[in-house]
Amino acid sequence: MTRSSPHAKPWYREPWPWFLMSLPATAVVAGLTTLWIAARTADGLVVGDYYKEGLAINQTLERDDAARAQGLVATLESEDGVLLLTLAGHPTGYPAELVLTLAHPTHQGMDHTLVLHRAGGDRYRAALPPLPAGKWHAQLVDAASTWRLAGVVYSPFAKAVALSSAPVVQPHQGDLNERHP
Repeated sequence: MTRSSPHAKPWYREPWPWFLMSLPATAVVAGLTTLWIAARTADGLVVGDYYKEGLAINQTLERDDAARAQGLVATLESEDGVLLLTLAGHPTGYPAELVLTLAHPTHQGMDHTLVLHRAGGDRYRAALPPLPAGKWHAQLVDAASTWRLAGVVYSPFAKAVALSSAPVVQPHQGDLNERHP
């Protein structure tokens, strides 16, 4: 028969077993927290169907070329909760409506599509929804979607922003020769 020493404590009164059990317990709590965060916040895809978007790239490039051929440039301004747009260039006619898409770079659920109505001449207007401050990708098309202008805008609209067709970027021959003599 063995006697325990009179000063020995039960295991649950010692600090080391609790310390050693706290390490895996912390990992379990962190894992459950991560699972809870993943379940509560949806990972919205910026583009849902990549294959379909890839096939549509040629149509997008044709719309950019059409806008470039007409020399179209749009200027966006905000005034008292109203979005004002001026369309400059040589359009083949001013359509009655234009469609402006304001896409958030990371949250698809925050995207807005605005229909701008012609207010006379080359001016268009629409009510501006409340937008969180930050960067937005803007895309402007006519109702028939024959041309497209694009750009980046920052809300709140503190100054006028220009939208244009995507420029064709080609390296200068001199730049290539300078880099590789």
